[in-house]
Amino acid sequence: VQLQAFGGGLVQAGGSLRLSCTDSRRTSSNNGVGWFRQAPGKEREFVAAISWNGGDTNYGDSVKGRFTVSRDRARNMVYLQMSSLKPEDTAVYSCAAARGGGAYASPASYRYWGLGTLVTVSS
Repeated sequence: VQLQAFGGGLVQAGGSLRLSCTDSRRTSSNNGVGWFRQAPGKEREFVAAISWNGGDTNYGDSVKGRFTVSRDRARNMVYLQMSSLKPEDTAVYSCAAARGGGAYASPASYRYWGLGTLVTVSS
């Protein structure tokens, strides 16, 4: 499995951004996919996750109501739509493929981690 997140950039507070995660080897199609972020000097934080078929989603408390995770299995893509962005959302965002098919919040549930993309929210 080779995952990569992309779509990061600089955005003003209150703005929106959509991140994408692709799996070049298409081996995560039957697995849950999660989004995590890590800001400088801080621990990795769970952001959102989606089950293998998209039927179940899970969100971190800090992003509930602002972020939406979705997936297109036909295109082997997972998306993170981020709205009402805040400066504290600034971080490197990474996607990961889970060991199972659920929408897991724990990093321990994930087997493969992709390269991240930097999101910077200016105030």
